[in-house]
Amino acid sequence: MTEKKQDTSVATNRKAYHDYFIEETFEAGLVLQGTEVKSLRLGLANLTDSYAIVKNEEMFLLNANISIYPQGNLANHEPLRTRKLLLHKEEIRKLTWKMTQKGFTLIPLKIYFLRGRAKALIGLAKGKKAFDKRDTIREKESKREVERVMKERNR
Repeated sequence: MTEKKQDTSVATNRKAYHDYFIEETFEAGLVLQGTEVKSLRLGLANLTDSYAIVKNEEMFLLNANISIYPQGNLANHEPLRTRKLLLHKEEIRKLTWKMTQKGFTLIPLKIYFLRGRAKALIGLAKGKKAFDKRDTIREKESKREVERVMKERNR
């Protein structure tokens, strides 16, 4: 009996796929406060301009905006606070090595709940140049055109 993963996406970083080549992805747990979890369940998160860093063999998520919980009072959280990401030490070492050797950066692609736990999908990314972005758009348009022609032909 295989258990199906239930993926309930809360926030996605669409801009990441436009601005970066995503080489590899990693699933990391998020260390959150109570009101942050409640805000995430309401979908009050924004990953635009956020990134991850490694400091003292620990990984942290910076600039991820999880809005203040509307029903929270004095116990509410800081929206842009630095959040710890939970990864295995070997994964962190591997990511640190790749970042220093090849000029990669760590970008959060998505925040979601998996079996009741908040997870972040972190991508090892390399920045695109302007001509790379134009090439990507051109490829998407040509693919869309081919699909449209095939669809008309099959009628």
